Amino acid sequence: MVATDSSFVPFEFKEDGEYVGFDIDLINAIADEAGFDIELEVTNFDGIIPGLQTGSFDIAIAGISITEERAEKIDYSDPYYESGLAIGVPEENEDIQGIEDLEGKTIATRLGSTSASYIEENIDNADPSQFEQLDQAYLAVENGSADAVLYDAPNVNYYIQTTGDGLKVVGDLYQAEDYGIAISKGQEELVTAINDALATLKENGTYDEIYAKWFGEQSE
Repeated sequence: MVATDSSFVPFEFKEDGEYVGFDIDLINAIADEAGFDIELEVTNFDGIIPGLQTGSFDIAIAGISITEERAEKIDYSDPYYESGLAIGVPEENEDIQGIEDLEGKTIATRLGSTSASYIEENIDNADPSQFEQLDQAYLAVENGSADAVLYDAPNVNYYIQTTGDGLKVVGDLYQAEDYGIAISKGQEELVTAINDALATLKENGTYDEIYAKWFGEQSE
């Protein structure tokens, strides 16, 4: 059983009744290469780690950042995507130009994410507004109930380019981080199989093809 999120474009999202995205294509390619079948289970992001701990899921792929805290609860594959955090604000905004300008502001983000932890640990007097569904975080900025959104850069950029109504990105890329495929503890053979398959996909060009499909450029 493979857990994934429902609204993390372009990694996983619903289109024409089916779940598609970079993560979906990648985990299917890994399963084909490793020789095992998968069944997707869509859940809220904050339920993924607990689900892996209880054995409800064997694997999860949902733009899950590799952190020391999470690694105490779950195992990870080798990194498959390098990310970081970006700030999205209304186009007419001139006050927020970087992370230092978020002090005392209402900041929308996703519940249970590394960006939520980053806000609490690094931004003084901030009011983190956490949502189970990521699109609600963007809507909060668009309707004025939040001053900014802070979340994973590829998602912020993709949303603004394709859907965002009057939003823009400001500032630098913050807290560079890697995504890994999460695996429930005690499945060393599964970790090895996933890592071997991922390495093969990177060597034979399949990973680059999937990357270019969703991001319009070759991976570095």
